[in-house]
Amino acid sequence: MTQIPKSPKPYLAQGSFGRSPWALGLFLLILLALIAWLSLSQGYVTIEPKEIWDILWAKYLGLELDPRGQIIWESRLPRMATAMAAGAALGLSGCVFQGLLLNPLADPYTLGVSSGAALGASGVILLGFFGPVWLSNPLMPTAGAFLGAGLALISVLALARQKDGRYPPTNLILSGVILSAILSAALSFFKYLAGDQVSSIVFWLLGSFLARTWVDAFLVMGFFLPAFLVSLWSAVDLNVMTLGLGPAKTLGVNVQAARVRLLAAASLAAASAVAVSGVIGFVGLITPHLTRLAVGPDHRALIPLSALAGATLLSGADLVARVVLPGEIPVGVLTATLAGPVFLAIFRKKARELANA
Repeated sequence: MTQIPKSPKPYLAQGSFGRSPWALGLFLLILLALIAWLSLSQGYVTIEPKEIWDILWAKYLGLELDPRGQIIWESRLPRMATAMAAGAALGLSGCVFQGLLLNPLADPYTLGVSSGAALGASGVILLGFFGPVWLSNPLMPTAGAFLGAGLALISVLALARQKDGRYPPTNLILSGVILSAILSAALSFFKYLAGDQVSSIVFWLLGSFLARTWVDAFLVMGFFLPAFLVSLWSAVDLNVMTLGLGPAKTLGVNVQAARVRLLAAASLAAASAVAVSGVIGFVGLITPHLTRLAVGPDHRALIPLSALAGATLLSGADLVARVVLPGEIPVGVLTATLAGPVFLAIFRKKARELANA
């Protein structure tokens, strides 16, 4: 990792809204704790905070849980943990993609990673209808999602690579858009082949945390944590790369190696989220964008805060979808419904500012 001179208090740099990263981080942690408490206590069965603590303590002591305890340990807690981990993974992925591609509209869909994961999982679901019995295993769509995401990233890198070995951001974006269009067409064909059983694919594509288990939560965390550490370790390189290719090379950054390393980390994080929850839009787009507006462009603060904001947004959306709305709707529908107008308002505000500049 390239070392560059740092200011005495780099993390105290103010963002566009005048908030320090520490203040925003504390606010998000408090909000996330409130969402966690509501997620565990609210639902068809209301469980008081003291009872929740007693259940967790009994589980720690190895005691047998009653039906209310099983609701907490086997249903609500793993679902909440999976939603938080998936949100953090999507927030991290969007932050890294936006920094690498120098594009505030970049997210896991830009490079076709989410589309590849969706196609891989849908293909496995489709084969499970007509193929061997072992393909019907609930873990197989997850494996298919990882395979699809990996192949999508390799394809994008192969398409974007120039003869001198460089991966220009413009080439990466165009390659991702082209590949996403191709994968979307293939996904539509899979839906057609599914016939009367297409609802299984459609429900997965809408995104949901229904019936998530501890296996799902640990799966996302197992990919998110290494991706987070790699991204945070490369945050200074990412800061320098936002200045342009020339300045980055002058300061000693191995641009191509750093770009491939960060792309791989962000893609794995996004693939893990898609693998367990289906396609959930706008989280990887809106959370890094709002966080950058609040605290500025320093990725040493932006990366952890984007992950924390993603965890807060997605777990909160899952709570609303499960508890507040009549009947549980897919959380992907809710995030698109809420985040779309917010992002449109931000876009129009920026457009007016540019017009008046």
